[in-house]
Amino acid sequence: MVEIVGVRFKKVGKIYYFDPCKTKFEESEYVIVETQRGVEIGVVVLSNRQVEDGEISVPLKPVIRKATEADLKQEERNVQKEKEAFYTALERIRKHNLDMKLIDTEYTFDGGKLLFYFTADGRVDFRDLVKDLASIFRTRIELRQIGVRDEAKMLGGLGVCGRRLCCNSFLGEFIPVSIKMAKEQSLSLNPTKISGTCGRLMCCLKYEQDTYDALAKDLPGYGALVKTPDGEGSVVKVEILQKKVGVKLSSDHPPKEYSIDEIKILKNTNKR
Repeated sequence: MVEIVGVRFKKVGKIYYFDPCKTKFEESEYVIVETQRGVEIGVVVLSNRQVEDGEISVPLKPVIRKATEADLKQEERNVQKEKEAFYTALERIRKHNLDMKLIDTEYTFDGGKLLFYFTADGRVDFRDLVKDLASIFRTRIELRQIGVRDEAKMLGGLGVCGRRLCCNSFLGEFIPVSIKMAKEQSLSLNPTKISGTCGRLMCCLKYEQDTYDALAKDLPGYGALVKTPDGEGSVVKVEILQKKVGVKLSSDHPPKEYSIDEIKILKNTNKR
């Protein structure tokens, strides 16, 4: 077992584990930590706890100390500098005539690095831009190309449901979503109906999938041979949430609906 604390650097971002170095930290406390990018300030979202060795990658970076008032004021100054750097970078991108869309800027806490996040349709030769920005800000410059889902997470917005985007409001990490989920939930496969603001499959397709998977275990698949009170037939329709199936008894009659309790599965299939 290893003692850790969980720290988040963005309001809705991934949780990273750090070594508390035998110091007790409470949730919502700001801390100064050492990361691969340098010294950073973050907020504790998981207080001291023990986790299995296999759940983390060792060695853990240490928590240097709790953040002071001076540290918090420094972070406020960094945020203001990030806004100024954003507009300066926009002007320089136009000057170099680069086909890229600037999304966000971020200073490391110690000011040792300034990151620019952007999207682009293809590869961008930004070497001259980096030199230009480095001469202006006098610090290490990193340009990082991100995908459309990351762009939506950073910028935020409203989904088709009228609520804030999940990725921008509470999803710390993106979850895998597949078209199979939409099929099993009997949703329209029209891309405009099941795609989010980012143009990718909506993250919320995942939310109910565990329920569908659990209920589907008790139901036959399409084409399964079943016995009903009216005789044997094949399954042509499956209503997972209602726990009902449509059964074709003969070619002379339309399918008839039965609850799962009314049928006996004679030969099942894996088709959903």
